[in-house]
Amino acid sequence: MIGIPGEFEQSTIAREGERGAAWVALLPSLVDELLQRWNCVPDGDVLHGGVGVIVPVHSVEAGPAVLKVSFPHPGNVHEPDAFAAWGGRGAVRLHARDDDRFAMLLERAQPSTLAECGDPDEMVRVAGMLSRRLAVPAPEGLPRQSVRARHWESRLLTDAAEFEAALPARVVDAALATVRELGFVQPELVIHGDLHPRNVLRAEREPWLAVDPKGYAGDPAWDGGTLMKSMGLVFIEADDPGKEVHRALDLFADAAELEPERVRRWAQLQAVEAAYWARRHGFRRARGGPELDRLTALAGHLAEALTV
Repeated sequence: MIGIPGEFEQSTIAREGERGAAWVALLPSLVDELLQRWNCVPDGDVLHGGVGVIVPVHSVEAGPAVLKVSFPHPGNVHEPDAFAAWGGRGAVRLHARDDDRFAMLLERAQPSTLAECGDPDEMVRVAGMLSRRLAVPAPEGLPRQSVRARHWESRLLTDAAEFEAALPARVVDAALATVRELGFVQPELVIHGDLHPRNVLRAEREPWLAVDPKGYAGDPAWDGGTLMKSMGLVFIEADDPGKEVHRALDLFADAAELEPERVRRWAQLQAVEAAYWARRHGFRRARGGPELDRLTALAGHLAEALTV
């Protein structure tokens, strides 16, 4: 049976409590069962992300692949649906799935990510190109982003009232306008939902392939906002962060063949949400202290820079 990485075991138990501990205890036998069912043998060290383990394997049918098993969580439900809709177009191929066990057998890509390329412009262009390729007609089963719009609106109003001094009124008003004007009616296209450089891997079949989608139906311009939020630390180091983030959004929009203004508006909304989220919950990389203060200020700065 496989060994579970200690860091993953500890973080899962810390986050999920007794339920997480019970799942981690069963995980080696679960992986062994899936390896036998899908005719695979382990072929490398066990890796992990935030919510799942990735076991490099050799499959009798598919060749080099990875077995991914995620902690059962609503946010992981539609990942295989997105892969199925793409059929290998701009993303790793889905070879097999077991939805009850939150498990998938996926095409193996290389371990290096787009974040390691060292060129922010290249990160933005590649992400934009992938966003365009991933924007295929959405199947019926995917959750619609438009259904979330009422929640976005309510949460923004609540946060603005509770943290009244956090952001200027014009910044919050612009985010609310985006929700009301773009949120309730969106395209019926598949979007990644968490498109950032660490979720793009080098590959052989194509230069880059996407992994770890949330799997939503909605506006592809949303993914531009996700990307900008993930690259905030890059922009804040520029001589003119506001100018740099606008230039990057234009690069993304051009590569994704999207309206730049639409991408900017979704990015502004997500920056506002991040500024409030930081005050309410902190971030995974910083729950308090000077680093959280810095990231909170960064989110607010980006939100203001993106408000026109």
